[in-house]
Amino acid sequence: MCILFPMPHVIVSPCIGVKDQACTEVCPVECIYDGGDQFLIHPDECIDCGACVPACPVSAIFPEEDVPGGEEDFIVKNRVHFGL
Repeated sequence: MCILFPMPHVIVSPCIGVKDQACTEVCPVECIYDGGDQFLIHPDECIDCGACVPACPVSAIFPEEDVPGGEEDFIVKNRVHFGL
């Protein structure tokens, strides 16, 4: 049985093609990585401080439990990218 631990924050579709970097500049632990078409947050490195949320100019960062409907694939995308 596989138990998935919740991810502190997930970056969803509005980031695609934008990658403003404001979130990376405020992250105190540098856990936001370039995932190609968008940024992704490493769940094992994130300290859940939330500093990235208001810094995002396109409102693309959410706690996993608050990811908007239709954006749940980004939870999977994040897990796959980091091999979780």
